[in-house]
Amino acid sequence: MAHAVVVGAGIGGLTAAAALQRRGWEVTVLERAPSLEPVGSGLAVAVNALRALDTIGAGDDIRKLSAIQGDGGVRSAGGRWLARTSAEAVSAQYGDSVVLLRRAQLVDVLIAHLAPGTVRLNTTVTGVDPGTGTVNALENGAASDLRADLVVAADGIHSPIRRALFPGHPGPVYSGITSWRVLVPAEGVPGQASESWGAGRVFGIMPLAGGVTYCYATDAVPAGGGGGDQLAELRRLFGRWHAPIPDLLAAASPENVLRNDVYHLAAPLPAMHRGRVALLGDAAHAMTPNLGQGACQAIEDAVVLAHVAGPGAGPAGDVTARLADYTAARLERTWKIVNRSSSINRVTGIRNPLAVRLRDTLMALASRLAPGRMAGAADDIFGWRPPAA
Repeated sequence: MAHAVVVGAGIGGLTAAAALQRRGWEVTVLERAPSLEPVGSGLAVAVNALRALDTIGAGDDIRKLSAIQGDGGVRSAGGRWLARTSAEAVSAQYGDSVVLLRRAQLVDVLIAHLAPGTVRLNTTVTGVDPGTGTVNALENGAASDLRADLVVAADGIHSPIRRALFPGHPGPVYSGITSWRVLVPAEGVPGQASESWGAGRVFGIMPLAGGVTYCYATDAVPAGGGGGDQLAELRRLFGRWHAPIPDLLAAASPENVLRNDVYHLAAPLPAMHRGRVALLGDAAHAMTPNLGQGACQAIEDAVVLAHVAGPGAGPAGDVTARLADYTAARLERTWKIVNRSSSINRVTGIRNPLAVRLRDTLMALASRLAPGRMAGAADDIFGWRPPAA
């Protein structure tokens, strides 16, 4: 039986493990953290990622736990609708909906689709040989080596494996924004899925199941800030924006607020593989959050990689040759999405009042004159389908 080692137990790594196991591979997931405690935030799983999750039998489990993203769109800081989106139109065009849930719920579903004992915690990978597939690791402080026919590097935006494989790549750079995320108990606080744009700032609202709302916010500021009461900072920045933003922030708890500077890969890798190693998710194409496609593209990567890797029964054969098909299938697609997300990020970062007014006017005008344009712009993202089994 062919053996795969997955480095990193995030959403992409866990999806890859489940997809490979369904193809008959023996899989070991190595995770440096001592426990799997996902970041306390929400997540949108778009139509394209749901199709991918269906291939590993997890799609319906996710749908049951999720809230469907209803009608929404983009608003100004004062509440004026600049562009509207229709959930009914998305469902009619793509055959499914965008769903919203907690990140922890998605992780739990993925783990439930793995064979017991697949994930080894408190294990730090110290080296990978792309030629032989040898993985060097420290497990609970003890050194060990694993041999793999395939190594999946799902070790995040600051991936040590990516740095080792492609030492000439510049690596992640600051995107120009810092972000906040918070889960808010929002029973009785009205709201619908929307994103509001101000002068260099964004505030997003995603109602989840169970009376919880996921809020996210960004501000175009230099990297390295933070510290102090971040909920107070959010209230200072957004407390005078349109309803229900002030009420949501009033209902939030300081301990639930997460702040992170947002980094991304501004230059594409020459390939998404080298030797027996395939890079996946943020390790390969970390993007800004503006399209909500970071986790979705990692999920796509995972099911395409498992398809390319082939059945795990018997000898693995020439995995190295097959991984060229993985790069061919994923590199161009993911970098188009990286670039589009980065472009939106730059537009949201505009601070000049006249430029903000012009941006908002043009967006509102385009939405009125071509109401289907926003849905049509999503065709190349939402219209993706996983490879046939």
